Amino acid sequence: MKAHLDKARIDQDRIAQLERAIDDGDRELELLKAFIIPGGTPKAAALHLARTVCRRAERRVVALRRTGEVPGVVVVYLNRLSDLLFTLARVANRRAGTGEVTW
Repeated sequence: MKAHLDKARIDQDRIAQLERAIDDGDRELELLKAFIIPGGTPKAAALHLARTVCRRAERRVVALRRTGEVPGVVVVYLNRLSDLLFTLARVANRRAGTGEVTW
């Protein structure tokens, strides 16, 4: 398994790309003051679903990380990817004029 991971091109540059994309999306959004309920437009709902799948993968990779089989950068990447998916879902709803439901 480690040989396959060595070929993965996940590094700090990729993480920085995700962070820049998150920052770009955040510029369109109001600051969150409450939790939001996932949903909205079909596009946003699909992005929220993708985020939950990404979080699930992150939890499994954290378990593998404890065994030393996975570099820590992979966990960071998945975490930032799920943050980007959340931001993109919010942007999709905003652009469609769909309000966010808070909890």
